[in-house]
Amino acid sequence: IIRITSSNPVSNVAVIRHQSPPPPLLDILLLDSINYTMTEMDEQITEALKKMHELREGGEEAGVTANVQRLLSLLETLKVLEKQEAEVELKFSEEYSRLQLEVNELEEMIKSNEHGGSSAQGVDRLLADAADRLNLAKMALASKLRDITSLKRQRDDIPTQAELIHYERRLSELNEHIQGKLRQTRKYYATYNALLEIKELMLKETSLLNSLSSQFRDALNTPAGRATLTSSMDGISKSIQQKLRNVQVTLQSEQKACEALKKKHAAANLEKRRCYSLLKAFQEECTRNAKLRNQSEEIHI
Repeated sequence: IIRITSSNPVSNVAVIRHQSPPPPLLDILLLDSINYTMTEMDEQITEALKKMHELREGGEEAGVTANVQRLLSLLETLKVLEKQEAEVELKFSEEYSRLQLEVNELEEMIKSNEHGGSSAQGVDRLLADAADRLNLAKMALASKLRDITSLKRQRDDIPTQAELIHYERRLSELNEHIQGKLRQTRKYYATYNALLEIKELMLKETSLLNSLSSQFRDALNTPAGRATLTSSMDGISKSIQQKLRNVQVTLQSEQKACEALKKKHAAANLEKRRCYSLLKAFQEECTRNAKLRNQSEEIHI
Protein backbone atom coordinates (compact mmCIF):
# COMPACT_ATOMS: atom_id res chain seq x y z
CA ILE A 1 0.00 0.00 0.00
CA ILE A 2 1.45 3.44 -0.97
CA ARG A 3 0.69 6.42 1.28
CA ILE A 4 1.61 10.13 0.72
CA THR A 5 2.87 11.60 4.00
CA SER A 6 2.62 15.29 3.09
CA SER A 7 0.71 17.62 0.77
CA ASN A 8 3.87 19.54 -0.18
CA PRO A 9 5.19 18.15 -3.55
CA VAL A 10 8.77 18.78 -2.46
CA SER A 11 8.53 16.74 0.70
CA ASN A 12 6.35 13.93 -0.66
CA VAL A 13 7.87 10.64 0.42
CA ALA A 14 6.50 7.25 -0.60
CA VAL A 15 6.02 5.02 2.43
CA ILE A 16 5.40 1.33 1.77
CA ARG A 17 3.58 -0.72 4.39
CA HIS A 18 3.44 -4.49 3.92
CA GLN A 19 0.57 -6.57 5.09
CA SER A 20 2.75 -9.67 4.99
CA PRO A 21 6.55 -9.44 4.73
CA PRO A 22 7.91 -10.64 1.36
CA PRO A 23 11.31 -12.26 0.95
CA PRO A 24 14.10 -9.83 1.94
CA LEU A 25 15.75 -9.71 -1.50
CA LEU A 26 12.53 -8.89 -3.40
CA ASP A 27 11.61 -6.29 -0.79
CA ILE A 28 14.99 -4.59 -1.01
CA LEU A 29 15.01 -4.50 -4.83
CA LEU A 30 11.47 -3.16 -5.08
CA LEU A 31 12.05 -0.52 -2.38
CA ASP A 32 15.29 0.59 -4.03
CA SER A 33 13.61 1.00 -7.45
CA ILE A 34 10.66 2.91 -5.97
CA ASN A 35 12.87 5.13 -3.81
CA TYR A 36 15.17 5.87 -6.75
CA THR A 37 12.26 6.89 -8.99
CA MET A 38 10.63 8.95 -6.26
CA THR A 39 13.95 10.66 -5.48
CA GLU A 40 14.35 11.67 -9.13
CA MET A 41 10.83 13.09 -9.25
CA ASP A 42 11.35 14.95 -5.95
CA GLU A 43 14.52 16.50 -7.38
CA GLN A 44 12.68 17.60 -10.52
CA ILE A 45 9.86 19.13 -8.48
CA THR A 46 12.35 20.87 -6.15
CA GLU A 47 14.21 22.33 -9.12
CA ALA A 48 10.94 23.52 -10.66
CA LEU A 49 9.91 25.19 -7.39
CA LYS A 50 13.29 26.90 -7.11
CA LYS A 51 12.91 28.28 -10.64
CA MET A 52 9.41 29.47 -9.78
CA HIS A 53 10.71 31.22 -6.66
CA GLU A 54 13.50 32.90 -8.63
CA LEU A 55 11.11 34.00 -11.35
CA ARG A 56 8.64 35.33 -8.77
CA GLU A 57 11.39 37.43 -7.14
CA GLY A 58 12.61 38.67 -10.54
CA GLY A 59 9.05 39.60 -11.52
CA GLU A 60 8.52 41.54 -8.28
CA GLU A 61 11.78 43.44 -8.78
CA ALA A 62 11.68 44.17 -12.50
CA GLY A 63 7.95 43.79 -13.24
CA VAL A 64 8.57 41.87 -16.46
CA THR A 65 5.59 40.01 -17.89
CA ALA A 66 7.82 37.44 -19.62
CA ASN A 67 8.82 36.01 -16.25
CA VAL A 68 5.17 35.66 -15.35
CA GLN A 69 4.59 33.66 -18.51
CA ARG A 70 7.52 31.44 -17.68
CA LEU A 71 6.11 31.03 -14.18
CA LEU A 72 2.81 29.83 -15.62
CA SER A 73 4.59 27.35 -17.90
CA LEU A 74 6.58 26.05 -14.94
CA LEU A 75 3.33 25.61 -12.99
CA GLU A 76 1.97 23.52 -15.82
CA THR A 77 5.19 21.51 -15.83
CA LEU A 78 4.81 20.94 -12.12
CA LYS A 79 1.27 19.64 -12.62
CA VAL A 80 2.50 17.27 -15.31
CA LEU A 81 5.27 15.99 -13.03
CA GLU A 82 2.80 15.45 -10.20
CA LYS A 83 0.56 13.50 -12.57
CA GLN A 84 3.51 11.39 -13.73
CA GLU A 85 4.45 10.78 -10.10
CA ALA A 86 0.94 9.52 -9.34
CA GLU A 87 1.03 7.23 -12.39
CA VAL A 88 4.41 5.80 -11.39
CA GLU A 89 3.19 5.23 -7.83
CA LEU A 90 0.12 3.42 -9.15
CA LYS A 91 2.25 1.33 -11.48
CA PHE A 92 4.64 0.31 -8.71
CA SER A 93 1.69 -0.45 -6.45
CA GLU A 94 0.17 -2.80 -9.00
CA GLU A 95 3.52 -4.44 -9.68
CA TYR A 96 4.13 -4.86 -5.96
CA SER A 97 0.69 -6.40 -5.47
CA ARG A 98 1.28 -8.89 -8.26
CA LEU A 99 4.68 -9.87 -6.93
CA GLN A 100 3.24 -10.13 -3.40
CA LEU A 101 0.57 -12.54 -4.63
CA GLU A 102 3.17 -14.69 -6.36
CA VAL A 103 5.33 -14.69 -3.23
CA ASN A 104 2.34 -15.69 -1.10
CA GLU A 105 1.54 -18.55 -3.43
CA LEU A 106 5.13 -19.76 -3.32
CA GLU A 107 5.18 -19.48 0.49
CA GLU A 108 1.99 -21.51 0.72
CA MET A 109 3.47 -24.14 -1.57
CA ILE A 110 6.67 -24.29 0.53
CA LYS A 111 4.69 -24.51 3.78
CA SER A 112 2.50 -27.29 2.42
CA ASN A 113 5.64 -29.13 1.30
CA GLU A 114 7.24 -28.70 4.73
CA HIS A 115 4.16 -30.10 6.49
CA GLY A 116 4.35 -33.26 4.45
CA GLY A 117 1.90 -32.24 1.75
CA SER A 118 2.72 -32.92 -1.85
CA SER A 119 3.16 -29.80 -4.00
CA ALA A 120 3.54 -31.76 -7.19
CA GLN A 121 0.06 -30.81 -8.38
CA GLY A 122 0.70 -27.11 -7.82
CA VAL A 123 4.05 -27.30 -9.59
CA ASP A 124 2.45 -29.24 -12.44
CA ARG A 125 -0.27 -26.62 -12.70
CA LEU A 126 2.28 -23.80 -12.84
CA LEU A 127 4.32 -25.70 -15.40
CA ALA A 128 1.20 -26.34 -17.47
CA ASP A 129 0.26 -22.65 -17.35
CA ALA A 130 3.80 -21.68 -18.32
CA ALA A 131 3.76 -24.22 -21.16
CA ASP A 132 0.41 -22.85 -22.40
CA ARG A 133 1.74 -19.30 -22.35
CA LEU A 134 4.87 -20.46 -24.16
CA ASN A 135 2.82 -22.24 -26.83
CA LEU A 136 0.62 -19.18 -27.33
CA ALA A 137 3.71 -17.00 -27.65
CA LYS A 138 5.20 -19.46 -30.16
CA MET A 139 1.98 -19.46 -32.19
CA ALA A 140 1.89 -15.66 -32.20
CA LEU A 141 5.55 -15.55 -33.23
CA ALA A 142 4.95 -18.07 -36.02
CA SER A 143 2.02 -16.00 -37.30
CA LYS A 144 4.16 -12.86 -37.26
CA LEU A 145 6.96 -14.67 -39.07
CA ARG A 146 4.51 -15.91 -41.73
CA ASP A 147 3.22 -12.38 -42.24
CA ILE A 148 6.78 -11.05 -42.48
CA THR A 149 7.74 -13.77 -44.97
CA SER A 150 4.65 -13.04 -47.09
CA LEU A 151 5.46 -9.32 -47.12
CA LYS A 152 9.07 -10.06 -48.08
CA ARG A 153 7.90 -12.26 -50.96
CA GLN A 154 5.52 -9.55 -52.15
CA ARG A 155 8.34 -7.03 -51.95
CA ASP A 156 10.67 -9.33 -53.89
CA ASP A 157 8.01 -9.81 -56.60
CA ILE A 158 8.00 -6.07 -57.27
CA PRO A 159 10.89 -5.28 -59.68
CA THR A 160 13.25 -2.49 -58.81
CA GLN A 161 14.08 0.47 -61.02
CA ALA A 162 17.33 -1.10 -62.25
CA GLU A 163 15.52 -4.36 -63.06
CA LEU A 164 12.83 -2.49 -65.01
CA ILE A 165 15.48 -0.68 -67.05
CA HIS A 166 17.26 -4.00 -67.70
CA TYR A 167 13.99 -5.68 -68.74
CA GLU A 168 13.16 -2.81 -71.07
CA ARG A 169 16.59 -3.02 -72.67
CA ARG A 170 16.35 -6.77 -73.16
CA LEU A 171 12.82 -6.48 -74.63
CA SER A 172 13.99 -3.82 -77.07
CA GLU A 173 16.90 -6.06 -78.13
CA LEU A 174 14.53 -9.01 -78.55
CA ASN A 175 12.15 -6.86 -80.62
CA GLU A 176 14.99 -5.75 -82.88
CA HIS A 177 16.08 -9.38 -83.32
CA ILE A 178 12.52 -10.48 -84.20
CA GLN A 179 12.10 -7.61 -86.66
CA GLY A 180 15.39 -8.55 -88.32
CA LYS A 181 14.29 -12.17 -88.65
CA LEU A 182 10.93 -11.03 -90.08
CA ARG A 183 12.61 -8.83 -92.70
CA GLN A 184 14.97 -11.66 -93.63
CA THR A 185 12.08 -14.12 -93.99
CA ARG A 186 10.07 -11.70 -96.13
CA LYS A 187 13.12 -11.14 -98.31
CA TYR A 188 13.59 -14.90 -98.81
CA TYR A 189 9.89 -15.36 -99.67
CA ALA A 190 10.00 -12.49 -102.18
CA THR A 191 13.14 -13.95 -103.80
CA TYR A 192 11.52 -17.39 -103.98
CA ASN A 193 8.36 -16.01 -105.59
CA ALA A 194 10.39 -13.99 -108.12
CA LEU A 195 12.53 -17.00 -109.06
CA LEU A 196 9.42 -19.19 -109.36
CA GLU A 197 7.83 -16.65 -111.70
CA ILE A 198 11.01 -16.46 -113.78
CA LYS A 199 11.05 -20.26 -113.98
CA GLU A 200 7.47 -20.32 -115.26
CA LEU A 201 8.26 -17.67 -117.88
CA MET A 202 11.35 -19.55 -119.02
CA LEU A 203 9.37 -22.79 -119.33
CA LYS A 204 6.72 -21.04 -121.39
CA GLU A 205 9.40 -19.47 -123.58
CA THR A 206 11.12 -22.83 -124.07
CA SER A 207 7.88 -24.58 -125.03
CA LEU A 208 7.09 -21.74 -127.46
CA LEU A 209 10.49 -21.92 -129.09
CA ASN A 210 10.24 -25.70 -129.39
CA SER A 211 6.83 -25.44 -131.04
CA LEU A 212 8.08 -22.77 -133.45
CA SER A 213 11.15 -24.80 -134.29
CA SER A 214 9.07 -27.91 -135.02
CA GLN A 215 6.39 -26.16 -137.11
CA PHE A 216 8.32 -23.32 -138.71
CA ARG A 217 9.31 -25.16 -141.95
CA ASP A 218 5.80 -26.65 -142.46
CA ALA A 219 4.14 -23.28 -141.86
CA LEU A 220 6.25 -21.46 -144.44
CA ASN A 221 5.41 -23.92 -147.22
CA THR A 222 1.66 -23.06 -147.33
CA PRO A 223 -0.12 -19.66 -147.20
CA ALA A 224 -2.49 -20.90 -144.49
CA GLY A 225 0.44 -21.98 -142.38
CA ARG A 226 2.07 -18.57 -142.75
CA ALA A 227 -1.16 -16.84 -141.72
CA THR A 228 -1.48 -19.14 -138.71
CA LEU A 229 2.14 -18.48 -137.77
CA THR A 230 1.64 -14.73 -138.05
CA SER A 231 -1.51 -14.79 -135.93
CA SER A 232 0.14 -16.94 -133.30
CA MET A 233 3.13 -14.58 -133.18
CA ASP A 234 0.73 -11.63 -132.77
CA GLY A 235 -1.01 -13.44 -129.89
CA ILE A 236 2.34 -14.18 -128.28
CA SER A 237 3.39 -10.53 -128.62
CA LYS A 238 0.12 -9.31 -127.11
CA SER A 239 0.42 -11.70 -124.18
CA ILE A 240 3.99 -10.57 -123.57
CA GLN A 241 2.92 -6.90 -123.68
CA GLN A 242 0.08 -7.65 -121.22
CA LYS A 243 2.53 -9.46 -118.95
CA LEU A 244 4.91 -6.52 -119.16
CA ARG A 245 2.17 -4.08 -118.23
CA ASN A 246 1.19 -6.24 -115.26
CA VAL A 247 4.79 -6.36 -114.13
CA GLN A 248 5.07 -2.57 -114.45
CA VAL A 249 1.91 -2.09 -112.38
CA THR A 250 3.31 -4.43 -109.73
CA LEU A 251 6.62 -2.55 -109.82
CA GLN A 252 4.86 0.78 -109.32
CA SER A 253 2.86 -0.55 -106.38
CA GLU A 254 6.05 -1.94 -104.86
CA GLN A 255 7.78 1.41 -105.35
CA LYS A 256 4.90 3.21 -103.62
CA ALA A 257 5.05 0.74 -100.75
CA CYS A 258 8.81 1.26 -100.56
CA GLU A 259 8.36 5.04 -100.37
CA ALA A 260 5.76 4.65 -97.63
CA LEU A 261 8.10 2.36 -95.71
CA LYS A 262 10.92 4.88 -96.06
CA LYS A 263 8.71 7.59 -94.61
CA LYS A 264 7.72 5.29 -91.74
CA HIS A 265 11.36 4.43 -91.17
CA ALA A 266 12.31 8.11 -91.00
CA ALA A 267 9.48 8.80 -88.55
CA ALA A 268 10.51 5.76 -86.50
CA ASN A 269 14.11 7.02 -86.38
CA LEU A 270 12.90 10.40 -85.13
CA GLU A 271 10.76 8.70 -82.48
CA LYS A 272 13.71 6.50 -81.53
CA ARG A 273 15.96 9.54 -81.03
CA ARG A 274 13.25 11.20 -78.96
CA CYS A 275 12.83 8.09 -76.82
CA TYR A 276 16.58 7.85 -76.30
CA SER A 277 16.72 11.48 -75.22
CA LEU A 278 13.78 10.96 -72.84
CA LEU A 279 15.39 7.81 -71.43
CA LYS A 280 18.66 9.63 -70.87
CA ALA A 281 16.86 12.49 -69.12
CA PHE A 282 14.92 9.99 -67.00
CA GLN A 283 18.12 8.22 -65.95
CA GLU A 284 19.73 11.53 -65.05
CA GLU A 285 16.70 12.50 -62.96
CA CYS A 286 16.77 9.10 -61.24
CA THR A 287 20.44 9.57 -60.39
CA ARG A 288 19.73 13.07 -59.12
CA ASN A 289 16.79 11.79 -57.06
CA ALA A 290 18.98 9.10 -55.48
CA LYS A 291 21.65 11.67 -54.58
CA LEU A 292 19.06 14.01 -53.04
CA ARG A 293 17.54 11.12 -51.09
CA ASN A 294 20.95 10.15 -49.72
CA GLN A 295 21.65 13.77 -48.75
CA SER A 296 18.26 14.04 -47.00
CA GLU A 297 18.92 10.81 -45.10
CA GLU A 298 22.34 12.09 -44.02
CA ILE A 299 20.76 15.38 -42.87
CA HIS A 300 18.10 13.50 -40.84
CA ILE A 301 20.78 11.31 -39.29
